[in-house]
Amino acid sequence: MATLRVKQIKSGIGRPPKQRATLRALGLKRINHTVIKEDRPEIRGMLAKVSHLVSVEKVEEPKRKAKASKAGKEGGEEPRKN
Repeated sequence: MATLRVKQIKSGIGRPPKQRATLRALGLKRINHTVIKEDRPEIRGMLAKVSHLVSVEKVEEPKRKAKASKAGKEGGEEPRKN
């Protein structure tokens, strides 16, 4: 699933209480604070309400490496015997 990087670029001071509450619900606490959120309709709706206070960019998730089947078996090594 895609993720969004949300950064607060303007202050919530002097804004209506609902907009300040939305910033807090997004996890933003101060100017230049950045949080990572999942790209879901609920988050998109919150971002639409405070779009003039935040910047949003889509972040691609890095591909994960496959885990080795057993510890010590990476690269064809044999397990150590004590």
